[in-house]
Amino acid sequence: MNTIKNHKRIAKQMYFHRTTEGVEPKMKKEYDSDFVVTPEYRESLPDMTETVDAIQGANVPIQQVGVSNFKLPLKFATENGDIMTLEASVTGTVSLEANLKGINMSRIVRSFYAFKEEVFTLDLLEEILGAYIRDVQALNARVKVSFSYPMLQESLRSGLSGYQFYKVSYEARTTAQGIVRKFIEFDFVYSSACPCSAELSEHARDVRGVYAIPHSQRSRARVSVELTEGATLTVEEMQRHCLNALKTETQVMVKREDEQAFAEMNGAYIKFVEDAARLVFEQLNTDKRIKDFQVACSHLESLHSHDAVSVICKGVPGGYAADFMDFSSLIC
Repeated sequence: MNTIKNHKRIAKQMYFHRTTEGVEPKMKKEYDSDFVVTPEYRESLPDMTETVDAIQGANVPIQQVGVSNFKLPLKFATENGDIMTLEASVTGTVSLEANLKGINMSRIVRSFYAFKEEVFTLDLLEEILGAYIRDVQALNARVKVSFSYPMLQESLRSGLSGYQFYKVSYEARTTAQGIVRKFIEFDFVYSSACPCSAELSEHARDVRGVYAIPHSQRSRARVSVELTEGATLTVEEMQRHCLNALKTETQVMVKREDEQAFAEMNGAYIKFVEDAARLVFEQLNTDKRIKDFQVACSHLESLHSHDAVSVICKGVPGGYAADFMDFSSLIC
């Protein structure tokens, strides 16, 4: 034990000597590939996160600190039970109390890797969050896992099929009181034909005999939901909610008959951006598993040089507040 203390004392002296005096001790400038780390040597390594006197700036709490966009392959189960492995991007943060220099960020990564062989679900994310808090010893924590989820989409009339990819995120948050909240974020890309342009085009045809085409645009809805305790909601169900509400999802594989069908569909389901938000609201509000939700829609206008946007939320006290402003992330 005394040897370990001496190692730590010497390491600390060397560190502060270098940083305060600007003097570099003599050392070998070569990599020792044969060096073996012993338990005693590992224990002697300095841990700067434990030093209060090394804090720079105000000695105050930090609400979120952690890692962003570390990637690993995770297994996901489809609705019919098939298992697929997808590249996932993980962001994990914790709160940091005053008088603490920092956190051991590698523990966040290690907490995730301990579960990498399991099939990933929101319930598993909650379990990972618990391990994550124990490893880092924090009061508040949140973990978000983002991935691209493929689903086979049938064409409208030709019988072709192709993969549509959906941007999805699972998130779990916990508070110092031990309350866990779980969220799903889902992006749905659709076509929006302008009702005003459609009527003006028909007017030009009827009154003046002029051939006119109403404008439509690729559009995106970002649907964020918070689930009730114990509830589950699949990615496929999120897609069906959006499809049932908006109808005009963009297509993957098309022949002429599919393109004609899509034109007819856009004519049957014309919508302003306000309509889109309310249609998704109506659909999500019928699902009792969804405690709260927010819908942000962006129509990438083909008439204007700017986009048309709308945001709506369920209105749960303490929940989503329809304060979304990152519309640039909805560009298709």
